[in-house]
Amino acid sequence: MDPGRTRRTLFRFGVYEVDNSSGELRKSGVRLHLQGQPFQFLVMLLERPGQVVTREELRQRLWPANTFVDFDHSINTVVGKIRETLSDSKTNPRFVETLAGRGYRFVAPVELIDVEASSPAAPVATRTGLAGSGLATKAAVIAPPPPVISPPESPSSSSLSLLTKAEELPPLGNRSARALFFAIQVMYLSFYVVALARLPSVQNLLGETFGWSVWPQTIFVITAAVGVPVRLYLVAAVVFGVRSLNQKFARLFPILFPFDELWALSPFLLAPQIGIGLSLAATAALIYAPFSQRTLLMMGERPKNSRGAADAE
Repeated sequence: MDPGRTRRTLFRFGVYEVDNSSGELRKSGVRLHLQGQPFQFLVMLLERPGQVVTREELRQRLWPANTFVDFDHSINTVVGKIRETLSDSKTNPRFVETLAGRGYRFVAPVELIDVEASSPAAPVATRTGLAGSGLATKAAVIAPPPPVISPPESPSSSSLSLLTKAEELPPLGNRSARALFFAIQVMYLSFYVVALARLPSVQNLLGETFGWSVWPQTIFVITAAVGVPVRLYLVAAVVFGVRSLNQKFARLFPILFPFDELWALSPFLLAPQIGIGLSLAATAALIYAPFSQRTLLMMGERPKNSRGAADAE
């Protein structure tokens, strides 16, 4: 190789081009603002198109050892910035695909171009107009492997797809979202503890309302007994700042939902004291409470610097 020549590698996908040596991302020749950790992550994906880059690999590459940050939130912010710059979408990705519980994958074909130039300032080579430019190029198209066919969605995941999606929500500070989520857990926990503490009175109300069948009382005791440890777990998760709480609650949501909807009817047990109208209003609010918990956690994990960029789970 001529010692007077320099050598650099370009990654090209669609109308975008990444020069790793100069740290630049261009769209149709126009430089875009993407630097620091988002740029490093994009290069990682381009180096392994079609392959999964795990969140742990990202953590080791982007943050040095003994760095104390909220890695999950920081990685979500980095991915959101990349998607915003590339005008990409999480739900219908053209470039960066999220693999829940695994990591991320670059799904578009990537053209790897090895450029030799007579000087570092020589123009970037393109497919046409190379004659007389003083540039010699070697290009190879790296196509991702065939996509992995995911197993059919379970009924619970299908039902969740009908609910609000993260990218449809405005961002909210993680502390504010968790504080509101914490308050809802304390509310449910209070319901269970008070109801169990006054179990004989509740059993009489259930008997008068549903007849003296054993099933309403059994369901009441079981749901309260299961609800107490679950709510204690969620309260502790907020207090101690457990990471990926959104993903953990998403797995609990299909199980908790029928329990919460049953307990939404509990104000009617107090109808003789508070009246039918107030009981109905309280029940309506409690019916929505399970959805509000899910929404709050998703809003708390949305990056504040972008309404259109989000990640998850």
